[in-house]
Amino acid sequence: MGINMIKEKKGVRLDHISKIYKDPKTGKDFYAVKDVSLDIEPGSFVTLLGPSGCGKTTTLRMIAGFESPDEGEIYLGDEAINELTPNKRDTAMVFQSYALFPHYNVFDNVAYGLKLRKLSKEEIHKKVMEMLDLVELSGMENRQTNQLSGGQQQRVALARALVVEPSVLLFDEPLSNLDAKLRVSMRTEIRKIQQKVGITAIYVTHDQAEAMSISDKIIIMNSGIVEQMGTPQETYYSPKSEFVADFIGEANFLKGEVIGKNLIRVNGIELESNTGTLEIGKECKLVLRPESVTLAEDGIVPCEVVYSCFMGSYQNYHVMVGDTLVKLEEYNPKNKKIYQVGDKAYLNFERDTVFAL
Repeated sequence: MGINMIKEKKGVRLDHISKIYKDPKTGKDFYAVKDVSLDIEPGSFVTLLGPSGCGKTTTLRMIAGFESPDEGEIYLGDEAINELTPNKRDTAMVFQSYALFPHYNVFDNVAYGLKLRKLSKEEIHKKVMEMLDLVELSGMENRQTNQLSGGQQQRVALARALVVEPSVLLFDEPLSNLDAKLRVSMRTEIRKIQQKVGITAIYVTHDQAEAMSISDKIIIMNSGIVEQMGTPQETYYSPKSEFVADFIGEANFLKGEVIGKNLIRVNGIELESNTGTLEIGKECKLVLRPESVTLAEDGIVPCEVVYSCFMGSYQNYHVMVGDTLVKLEEYNPKNKKIYQVGDKAYLNFERDTVFAL
């Protein structure tokens, strides 16, 4: 098997799927997932991202077969899989809780799915040892799982999912039980292994930094619907809604009005901005990322400093533009003027770093 374990790379397609639950308090039906259509390419790493209750885990569980869609169809490759039970689908899940068998050692945990498939002892041994080598747990096959660190337990869970050679690997917030430093190193490991193996991966998280660091595409969900699907760069620099702009990274919003093609008025000042398909005469919001804005003695938009804090690599400012608070970060502040609370200044930014919604 080695690292070329994928028989055939398969994508996942969701065709207008919905999941309806009954609210236990009101007794009324509501959509946990509503009319979601997605096309996930074979061999890609895609993350479902959004706040609690947005529908991302329900979507993942429908792909896995633990929930059934009330509307629409799910396809794995060209095969419709709605009617298939989880064990009949060509998928494997890595859970938040690891879900390891505490009375089994590492080897037997990883071998569990292969034994169910009635493989020979020799073949099981070969596949398990190759997989433990892939997840860097060689030599630990006889350890009990309660003797392992959280990161090692997660590697065992990953090995157990991969060893059965699924076409699609599903992750349900797999790193949320780990401390912050270990989370960063483990997400890098998961991405490295996914790329090495070439498997299609669908990953659920509410952590936008995690999503940005490991994904080919990010699917941002809100209240059961897909707000946007795109690369990390597309979702950050070209968000399609205020929700996406605010959820991915930090964003400031200045109220404005579209007065021409790629021209808006903010606080009485005319500014160039990408207005996309916005109609002339309509109200809009100018989106400013904190790192794209600088303070100066003169410039584009006048403001007053209301907060100034040295953070080492950057100076953190809050300024008021009219009655709107704007947050910004001036990096490498050592040789720059430091503005104090009460100072009058101007915001400056490159025209192509701001956009209107």
